[in-house]
Amino acid sequence: MTSSEESTKVAIRQVFGLPVIVAALGYFVDIYDLVLFSIVRVPSLKGIGLSGQELIDKGVFLLNMQMAGMLLGGILWGVLGDRKGRLKIMFGSIFIYSLANLANGMTNSIEAYAFLRFMAGVGLAGELGAGITLVSEVLHRSIRGYGTMIVATVGVSGAILANIVAKEFDWRTAFVIGGILGLMLLLLRVAVAESGMFKGMETKEVAKGNFFALFTSRDRFGRFMNSILIGLPSWFVVGVLITFSPEFARALAVQGPVNAGNAVMYCYMGLVAGDLVSGLLSQLLKSRKKVVLLFLLLTVAAVAGYFSAAGVTAGSFYLICGLLGFGIGYWAIFVTVAAEQFGTNLRATVATTVPNFVRGMTIPITMLFQAARKVLGLEMGALAVGALCLVIALISLSLLQETFHKDLDYFEEYL
Repeated sequence: MTSSEESTKVAIRQVFGLPVIVAALGYFVDIYDLVLFSIVRVPSLKGIGLSGQELIDKGVFLLNMQMAGMLLGGILWGVLGDRKGRLKIMFGSIFIYSLANLANGMTNSIEAYAFLRFMAGVGLAGELGAGITLVSEVLHRSIRGYGTMIVATVGVSGAILANIVAKEFDWRTAFVIGGILGLMLLLLRVAVAESGMFKGMETKEVAKGNFFALFTSRDRFGRFMNSILIGLPSWFVVGVLITFSPEFARALAVQGPVNAGNAVMYCYMGLVAGDLVSGLLSQLLKSRKKVVLLFLLLTVAAVAGYFSAAGVTAGSFYLICGLLGFGIGYWAIFVTVAAEQFGTNLRATVATTVPNFVRGMTIPITMLFQAARKVLGLEMGALAVGALCLVIALISLSLLQETFHKDLDYFEEYL
């Protein structure tokens, strides 16, 4: 066996090693819960005695509680990840999420439901950032893109399982299944080793996990904000075009009923394919920025196709939802770019807060859409908001540095 063949085998073992698999399964559980709540919102609220307008009003309230938990959790787990270790937050976050979901399956009041959605959000917030940080640090820079690709590809397929479980089981059972999956994953994580880069940092006299340090330097703030803004189109697509797909389908005179749950499933199926292809292209082209640019342009084309779908069949409309998902399938690359922009002592803070802040941007995006819809109409309002998100993402991408070949073993200097 040649040295080249031996190196290839070692690389394959690393890419499919336990840290990557465990991080991927953590993100799988994350996506399962995020999508599950959207799918079982109506039957679960009916199950605790609500009806009529309350199904919408309280549903929005619960979603906002979950989002508030994720925003808070993003900061909390990110800071702890840089101060206490990547693995510790992966344990803590999944433990809180699992208990919250098990309890969610037994709730009988809107107050308890809201508290548990908040706690589940706090727990879920640590999964993706911690996983991407750990994988980025344990793999060599020449192959770390493959690792983060696997994390995202396996992770987003959790949406498909959520859709299947929600159709086959009662909503309470669906939540309990999510909690059990989390506890099973907790046991698997016992065998995972901490990042060598973090261990090396423990012996150094260096400031760690200072979230406010992201705002005390123009350079750091710019890298942080631009890392967030390149993800805006993802949650415009999910938060507006997919969430309100039944309304858009009626406005476009789509033939046949369009179900939001099916639109979500097709979108996430596209996301699985997009994350796989974007990860492979990133390694092939040896560039993160080129791939993000390509997928942003694909998103532009998919959005144009969405609003040109007047009179198509429901099946064709779902296919377009899948293409939208494929276009925003640069999610793994997006979080990897954020992680690679910063030193070891701020990396987990950034990689954990960035995706959760982007998820939180769903709130202003949907509010802007509601305002634009009243002035421009449903379709033109959505197009205006989508164009704004895409332009901001393209400008932000141009301001970020290429990080494919970057050595991540360094520290951010701040007081």
